[in-house]
Amino acid sequence: MNSDLVIKATGLKKRYEDGIALDGINIEVMSGQILGLIGPNGAGKSTFLQSVLGLINTEGNLEVLGLDPRKERHKLLKEVCSITDVAVLPKWMTVNQVLTYVDGVHPGFDLQKCLSILSRTNIKRTSKIKTLSRGMVVQLHLSIVMAINARLLVLDEPTLGLDLVYRKEFYSQLIEDYYDGDKTILISTHQVEEIEGVLSDAVFMNQGRVVMQDSIDTINKKFLELRPDQDSIEKAKSLRPIHNRVELGREVFLYEDTEYEKLREIGDVRPPVIADLFIAIMEKTRKSKEL
Repeated sequence: MNSDLVIKATGLKKRYEDGIALDGINIEVMSGQILGLIGPNGAGKSTFLQSVLGLINTEGNLEVLGLDPRKERHKLLKEVCSITDVAVLPKWMTVNQVLTYVDGVHPGFDLQKCLSILSRTNIKRTSKIKTLSRGMVVQLHLSIVMAINARLLVLDEPTLGLDLVYRKEFYSQLIEDYYDGDKTILISTHQVEEIEGVLSDAVFMNQGRVVMQDSIDTINKKFLELRPDQDSIEKAKSLRPIHNRVELGREVFLYEDTEYEKLREIGDVRPPVIADLFIAIMEKTRKSKEL
């Protein structure tokens, strides 16, 4: 396995009694990437993350940091951290007791770094977990994770249920205190708009399949949105957009591999936001299947 290759999934499948969660997906994640898994409920995002963490068995080939998580989970957890469910922090413990426990069981945990991060929050070390707000529990969990020198961080809906302030603080702190350009972060969230600015790459998933995987830079070059001038709408349609919608009473067209200069002549051009692009790609995929 390439030393820069953090995750390699080939033909990965997972079937449950009520359906297929992963349908032979292929995904590669490189060192230093901040990759977002984008998709609706039931797309297979959480199932894929669980497979990366060695929590479920799957068919196909899967390597994470050169290890098979299905067989070598104990070794893997020395190099991987995750925030998938904040409820795993014991509610009867105090913050100090939690930190002491983690310090005793995880060789990569830096207690002083964790305390330094916590000092910038309103969390008291003598407080019991059950007395903390959900936002504070997430802050504590993040402080612990950021103080562990892990090569891969897996985040599955890490800010679910938090208010806007806590959500913004979470990602700001993540980038400032954890990410160093070499570590890899894998994020799945429904709040696509709040992670778009931190992602280096995106994977679109639907019904257990990968619909698209690319870097944000490539996506911004490949796809362009046009808000045409009123007298240029017919010209915009003639350039064969892959999707269109109406926004605040104005038509918006999405193009793939169309020259920027050609579009700029007839209106306002900008890269699409990830959420809008995902919807467009889903509709394009659905229509192609119907043909």
